[in-house]
Amino acid sequence: MLKVGKINTLTIVKSLDFGVYLDGEDKGEILMPRRYVPEDAKVGDSIDAFIYLDSEDRLIATTETPLTQVGQFACLKVKQVNKAGAFMEWGLPKDLFLPFGEQQRRVFEDDNVVVFTYIDADTGRIACSSKLGQFLKKESPEFKENDAVEIIIVERTNLGYKAIINSSYWGLLYENQIFEQINIGDKKTAYIKTIRPDGKIDLILQKPGYEKVSDISEQIFEKIKEEGGFIAITDHSDSEIIYNTFGISKKTFKKAIGNLYKNRKIILEDNGIRIKTKHN
Repeated sequence: MLKVGKINTLTIVKSLDFGVYLDGEDKGEILMPRRYVPEDAKVGDSIDAFIYLDSEDRLIATTETPLTQVGQFACLKVKQVNKAGAFMEWGLPKDLFLPFGEQQRRVFEDDNVVVFTYIDADTGRIACSSKLGQFLKKESPEFKENDAVEIIIVERTNLGYKAIINSSYWGLLYENQIFEQINIGDKKTAYIKTIRPDGKIDLILQKPGYEKVSDISEQIFEKIKEEGGFIAITDHSDSEIIYNTFGISKKTFKKAIGNLYKNRKIILEDNGIRIKTKHN
């Protein structure tokens, strides 16, 4: 069955000057304008085509790949806002509609917004929503602590960043446990830190365990560089100060700076850590 808003593999059944017609199965023949047709394509060939509705609500096919498809989450830029809602750039000539009623918060031109793409049940048109909770699972997650998951960063909160886990659940990255640049729409590998009794999930970006000490060492090194090459923290500093600064335990911090020291990248001073240079 043809899936509108997704890539389908369809057969060319007719070729004309202005394009080709594809066998849309239960939807009939679907036009693919000539500018999208591969040069060597001919009747009988199969072709991968994204199917959507044009400005006159006619099914149309393209070989261009949009930034999102029906059933997916994606971060899109707001191209225009009018009385009907917002229109999002998604890589196709006809922009993706974000109705006012489907906006979690009011959006403005050039905003980057994470949305879910769906087919409107009343109109049959492809649209999107930033009210993401309705598209996520409500049952208890089956993750275990330390499981690796894929996330997309959705929004900043007073605690940190909300993220969608494996396109299925909400998760939270705490501000004081983030040790790298984070932007709305970023897709990252994260790890399950805690699953609370109420089912809420806390995430962390660093892989648990000693095997990632080298990565954490580099992150600490970059942090010291950002501070001008010196930071007033040592392995004798209070564990809370270390955690609030780097988002890691004192034990992990000691291993990480030990790794940096062994590789002659830092100097351990009485009142802090200094990056080693040719002058010192």
